[in-house]
Amino acid sequence: MNSAKSYRNHWHIEQTQTQSEITDLQKQTDPVHILADDREHKSHVIESLLEFDNVEVDIQRLSLGDYKIDNRMIVERKTLKDFAISIIDGRLFKQMIRLANSKSESVLILEGTAGGIADLGLTREAMQGALITVSLILGIPVLRSKNPSETAKLIVFIARQIESMARGGVRRQGYRPKNKRKRQLFILQGLPGVGPQRAERLLARFGSVEAAISASSSQLQSIDGIGKSIADKIRWVVSERGSNSAPEPCGQEPSPTESILLETQIKPSNTKQELFV
Repeated sequence: MNSAKSYRNHWHIEQTQTQSEITDLQKQTDPVHILADDREHKSHVIESLLEFDNVEVDIQRLSLGDYKIDNRMIVERKTLKDFAISIIDGRLFKQMIRLANSKSESVLILEGTAGGIADLGLTREAMQGALITVSLILGIPVLRSKNPSETAKLIVFIARQIESMARGGVRRQGYRPKNKRKRQLFILQGLPGVGPQRAERLLARFGSVEAAISASSSQLQSIDGIGKSIADKIRWVVSERGSNSAPEPCGQEPSPTESILLETQIKPSNTKQELFV
Protein backbone atom coordinates (compact mmCIF):
# COMPACT_ATOMS: atom_id res chain seq x y z
CA MET A 1 0.00 0.00 0.00
CA ASN A 2 2.77 2.39 0.95
CA SER A 3 4.58 1.56 -2.27
CA ALA A 4 1.45 2.26 -4.34
CA LYS A 5 0.85 5.52 -2.46
CA SER A 6 4.46 6.55 -2.98
CA TYR A 7 4.16 5.79 -6.70
CA ARG A 8 0.97 7.88 -6.99
CA ASN A 9 2.63 10.79 -5.18
CA HIS A 10 5.69 10.56 -7.44
CA TRP A 11 3.44 10.41 -10.53
CA HIS A 12 1.50 13.47 -9.34
CA ILE A 13 4.71 15.45 -8.72
CA GLU A 14 6.10 14.44 -12.12
CA GLN A 15 2.87 15.44 -13.89
CA THR A 16 2.80 18.77 -12.02
CA GLN A 17 6.43 19.47 -12.99
CA THR A 18 5.72 18.61 -16.62
CA GLN A 19 2.69 20.90 -16.72
CA SER A 20 4.73 23.67 -15.08
CA GLU A 21 7.45 23.29 -17.72
CA ILE A 22 4.86 23.45 -20.51
CA THR A 23 3.32 26.56 -18.93
CA ASP A 24 6.77 28.21 -18.75
CA LEU A 25 7.30 27.43 -22.43
CA GLN A 26 3.89 28.83 -23.32
CA LYS A 27 4.79 32.11 -21.60
CA GLN A 28 7.48 32.71 -24.22
CA THR A 29 6.17 35.39 -26.56
CA ASP A 30 8.35 35.01 -29.64
CA PRO A 31 6.76 32.59 -32.12
CA VAL A 32 8.51 29.34 -32.96
CA HIS A 33 8.28 28.13 -36.55
CA ILE A 34 8.33 24.36 -37.04
CA LEU A 35 8.03 22.42 -40.28
CA ALA A 36 6.64 18.90 -39.78
CA ASP A 37 6.85 16.07 -42.28
CA ASP A 38 3.38 14.99 -43.41
CA ARG A 39 4.24 11.36 -42.60
CA GLU A 40 4.41 12.29 -38.90
CA HIS A 41 0.62 12.65 -38.59
CA LYS A 42 0.24 9.25 -36.93
CA SER A 43 2.88 9.97 -34.28
CA HIS A 44 0.72 12.43 -32.24
CA VAL A 45 3.77 14.72 -31.90
CA ILE A 46 2.16 17.30 -34.19
CA GLU A 47 -0.98 17.29 -32.03
CA SER A 48 1.14 17.94 -28.94
CA LEU A 49 3.06 20.75 -30.65
CA LEU A 50 -0.20 22.50 -31.49
CA GLU A 51 -1.06 22.64 -27.77
CA PHE A 52 1.74 25.17 -27.21
CA ASP A 53 1.06 28.86 -27.56
CA ASN A 54 3.31 30.79 -29.96
CA VAL A 55 4.25 27.64 -31.85
CA GLU A 56 3.46 27.68 -35.55
CA VAL A 57 3.43 24.28 -37.28
CA ASP A 58 3.40 23.90 -41.06
CA ILE A 59 2.97 20.41 -42.48
CA GLN A 60 4.67 19.43 -45.72
CA ARG A 61 6.85 16.68 -47.18
CA LEU A 62 10.44 17.06 -45.93
CA SER A 63 13.34 15.59 -47.87
CA LEU A 64 15.42 15.22 -44.72
CA GLY A 65 14.37 14.64 -41.11
CA ASP A 66 10.92 14.69 -39.51
CA TYR A 67 10.89 18.27 -38.19
CA LYS A 68 12.75 21.46 -39.04
CA ILE A 69 13.02 24.32 -36.56
CA ASP A 70 13.29 27.85 -37.97
CA ASN A 71 15.27 26.44 -40.91
CA ARG A 72 18.20 25.96 -38.52
CA MET A 73 17.77 22.58 -36.85
CA ILE A 74 16.67 19.25 -38.32
CA VAL A 75 15.05 16.79 -35.93
CA GLU A 76 14.93 13.09 -36.76
CA ARG A 77 12.47 11.20 -34.55
CA LYS A 78 12.64 7.43 -34.16
CA THR A 79 10.88 5.10 -31.79
CA LEU A 80 13.29 2.67 -30.16
CA LYS A 81 11.80 -0.15 -32.21
CA ASP A 82 12.28 1.74 -35.49
CA PHE A 83 15.83 2.62 -34.42
CA ALA A 84 16.59 -1.08 -33.88
CA ILE A 85 15.01 -2.09 -37.19
CA SER A 86 16.96 0.61 -39.04
CA ILE A 87 20.20 -0.87 -37.67
CA ILE A 88 19.20 -4.31 -38.92
CA ASP A 89 18.07 -3.24 -42.40
CA GLY A 90 20.97 -0.82 -42.94
CA ARG A 91 18.96 2.43 -43.14
CA LEU A 92 20.39 4.06 -40.02
CA PHE A 93 23.96 4.69 -41.14
CA LYS A 94 22.90 6.21 -44.48
CA GLN A 95 20.24 8.41 -42.87
CA MET A 96 22.63 9.72 -40.25
CA ILE A 97 25.33 10.49 -42.83
CA ARG A 98 22.81 12.55 -44.78
CA LEU A 99 21.94 14.44 -41.59
CA ALA A 100 25.62 15.00 -40.77
CA ASN A 101 26.21 16.38 -44.28
CA SER A 102 23.30 18.81 -44.05
CA LYS A 103 23.98 22.54 -43.82
CA SER A 104 21.68 22.64 -40.78
CA GLU A 105 22.46 21.32 -37.33
CA SER A 106 20.68 18.06 -36.55
CA VAL A 107 19.53 15.98 -33.59
CA LEU A 108 18.13 12.48 -33.18
CA ILE A 109 15.28 11.95 -30.69
CA LEU A 110 14.73 8.35 -29.57
CA GLU A 111 11.20 7.94 -28.30
CA GLY A 112 9.58 5.25 -26.18
CA THR A 113 10.71 2.30 -24.08
CA ALA A 114 12.29 -1.06 -24.80
CA GLY A 115 9.04 -2.97 -25.16
CA GLY A 116 9.09 -5.15 -28.25
CA ILE A 117 12.79 -4.68 -29.02
CA ALA A 118 14.05 -7.87 -27.36
CA ASP A 119 12.16 -9.99 -29.91
CA LEU A 120 14.18 -8.44 -32.75
CA GLY A 121 17.31 -10.36 -31.68
CA LEU A 122 19.50 -7.26 -31.43
CA THR A 123 22.01 -7.13 -28.59
CA ARG A 124 22.48 -4.25 -26.19
CA GLU A 125 26.05 -3.92 -27.49
CA ALA A 126 24.83 -3.44 -31.08
CA MET A 127 22.46 -0.68 -29.95
CA GLN A 128 25.18 1.01 -27.92
CA GLY A 129 27.62 0.77 -30.82
CA ALA A 130 25.13 2.45 -33.14
CA LEU A 131 24.56 5.24 -30.61
CA ILE A 132 28.32 5.76 -30.29
CA THR A 133 28.66 6.02 -34.06
CA VAL A 134 25.78 8.49 -34.38
CA SER A 135 26.80 10.72 -31.48
CA LEU A 136 30.61 10.56 -31.40
CA ILE A 137 31.67 9.68 -34.95
CA LEU A 138 29.01 11.61 -36.87
CA GLY A 139 28.54 14.32 -34.23
CA ILE A 140 24.73 14.10 -34.06
CA PRO A 141 23.36 14.61 -30.52
CA VAL A 142 20.94 11.95 -29.29
CA LEU A 143 18.06 12.84 -26.96
CA ARG A 144 15.57 10.51 -25.25
CA SER A 145 11.85 10.99 -24.71
CA LYS A 146 9.21 8.80 -23.11
CA ASN A 147 6.34 9.52 -25.47
CA PRO A 148 5.12 11.83 -28.29
CA SER A 149 4.12 14.53 -25.79
CA GLU A 150 7.64 14.67 -24.37
CA THR A 151 9.09 14.64 -27.88
CA ALA A 152 7.05 17.74 -28.68
CA LYS A 153 8.26 19.39 -25.48
CA LEU A 154 11.88 18.64 -26.43
CA ILE A 155 11.38 20.16 -29.87
CA VAL A 156 10.02 23.37 -28.31
CA PHE A 157 12.90 23.40 -25.78
CA ILE A 158 15.37 23.09 -28.66
CA ALA A 159 13.65 25.94 -30.50
CA ARG A 160 13.83 28.20 -27.45
CA GLN A 161 17.50 27.36 -26.90
CA ILE A 162 18.28 28.21 -30.52
CA GLU A 163 16.42 31.47 -30.04
CA SER A 164 18.47 32.19 -26.92
CA MET A 165 21.75 31.44 -28.72
CA ALA A 166 20.76 33.77 -31.56
CA ARG A 167 20.43 36.51 -28.95
CA GLY A 168 23.93 35.92 -27.63
CA GLY A 169 23.44 32.96 -25.29
CA VAL A 170 26.12 30.40 -24.50
CA ARG A 171 27.06 28.25 -27.48
CA ARG A 172 27.50 24.47 -27.31
CA GLN A 173 31.11 23.40 -26.88
CA GLY A 174 32.80 20.70 -28.93
CA TYR A 175 34.27 20.30 -32.41
CA ARG A 176 31.78 20.24 -35.27
CA PRO A 177 32.99 21.36 -38.71
CA LYS A 178 30.75 24.03 -40.24
CA ASN A 179 32.00 23.86 -43.80
CA LYS A 180 30.35 21.05 -45.77
CA ARG A 181 33.64 19.76 -47.18
CA LYS A 182 35.20 19.68 -43.72
CA ARG A 183 32.21 17.75 -42.41
CA GLN A 184 32.56 15.23 -45.22
CA LEU A 185 36.25 14.76 -44.46
CA PHE A 186 35.49 14.48 -40.74
CA ILE A 187 33.00 11.67 -41.40
CA LEU A 188 35.33 9.80 -43.78
CA GLN A 189 38.13 9.89 -41.20
CA GLY A 190 35.91 7.78 -38.93
CA LEU A 191 36.28 4.84 -41.34
CA PRO A 192 38.87 2.09 -40.68
CA GLY A 193 42.38 3.08 -41.70
CA VAL A 194 41.31 6.44 -43.12
CA GLY A 195 43.25 9.48 -41.99
CA PRO A 196 43.23 13.07 -43.33
CA GLN A 197 45.12 12.29 -46.56
CA ARG A 198 43.11 9.21 -47.48
CA ALA A 199 39.89 11.08 -46.66
CA GLU A 200 40.94 13.84 -49.08
CA ARG A 201 41.62 11.27 -51.81
CA LEU A 202 38.32 9.47 -51.21
CA LEU A 203 36.36 12.69 -51.48
CA ALA A 204 38.29 13.81 -54.58
CA ARG A 205 37.70 10.45 -56.27
CA PHE A 206 34.04 9.82 -55.37
CA GLY A 207 32.72 13.34 -54.78
CA SER A 208 30.58 12.58 -51.73
CA VAL A 209 30.52 10.53 -48.52
CA GLU A 210 27.55 8.53 -49.81
CA ALA A 211 29.39 7.56 -53.00
CA ALA A 212 32.54 6.67 -51.06
CA ILE A 213 30.82 4.27 -48.67
CA SER A 214 28.87 2.75 -51.57
CA ALA A 215 32.04 2.03 -53.56
CA SER A 216 33.14 -1.56 -54.08
CA SER A 217 36.34 -2.95 -52.60
CA SER A 218 38.06 -2.80 -56.00
CA GLN A 219 37.01 0.84 -56.49
CA LEU A 220 38.32 1.73 -53.03
CA GLN A 221 41.63 0.07 -53.87
CA SER A 222 42.05 2.48 -56.78
CA ILE A 223 42.76 5.17 -54.19
CA ASP A 224 46.44 5.73 -53.45
CA GLY A 225 47.22 4.34 -49.98
CA ILE A 226 44.20 2.06 -49.74
CA GLY A 227 44.99 -1.61 -50.24
CA LYS A 228 42.78 -4.67 -50.11
CA SER A 229 42.92 -4.95 -46.32
CA ILE A 230 41.69 -1.41 -45.66
CA ALA A 231 39.17 -1.57 -48.53
CA ASP A 232 37.67 -4.80 -47.19
CA LYS A 233 37.44 -3.36 -43.68
CA ILE A 234 35.63 -0.27 -44.98
CA ARG A 235 33.18 -2.43 -46.90
CA TRP A 236 32.70 -4.64 -43.83
CA VAL A 237 31.91 -1.66 -41.58
CA VAL A 238 29.47 0.09 -43.90
CA SER A 239 27.77 -3.03 -45.27
CA GLU A 240 24.02 -2.99 -44.74
CA ARG A 241 23.94 -6.26 -42.85
CA GLY A 242 26.47 -7.51 -40.38
CA SER A 243 26.45 -10.63 -38.24
CA ASN A 244 28.67 -12.93 -36.23
CA SER A 245 28.96 -15.01 -39.38
CA ALA A 246 30.72 -12.13 -41.11
CA PRO A 247 34.08 -11.83 -39.30
CA GLU A 248 36.32 -8.80 -39.61
CA PRO A 249 38.72 -9.08 -42.57
CA CYS A 250 42.23 -10.11 -41.61
CA GLY A 251 44.78 -7.38 -41.22
CA GLN A 252 46.09 -5.02 -38.58
CA GLU A 253 44.41 -4.63 -35.23
CA PRO A 254 41.67 -1.98 -35.47
CA SER A 255 42.38 1.47 -34.09
CA PRO A 256 40.19 2.85 -31.27
CA THR A 257 38.15 4.74 -33.87
CA GLU A 258 37.68 1.54 -35.89
CA SER A 259 36.62 -0.33 -32.79
CA ILE A 260 33.83 2.20 -32.20
CA LEU A 261 32.59 1.88 -35.76
CA LEU A 262 32.81 -1.90 -35.75
CA GLU A 263 30.53 -2.00 -32.73
CA THR A 264 27.67 -0.91 -34.99
CA GLN A 265 27.60 -4.30 -36.70
CA ILE A 266 24.63 -6.52 -35.97
CA LYS A 267 25.13 -9.23 -33.39
CA PRO A 268 22.02 -11.46 -33.30
CA SER A 269 21.27 -12.87 -29.94
CA ASN A 270 18.87 -15.53 -28.72
CA THR A 271 18.89 -13.93 -25.28
CA LYS A 272 16.17 -11.37 -24.67
CA GLN A 273 17.62 -8.31 -22.97
CA GLU A 274 16.22 -5.08 -21.64
CA LEU A 275 18.16 -2.64 -23.80
CA PHE A 276 16.80 0.60 -22.39
CA VAL A 277 14.78 1.52 -19.34
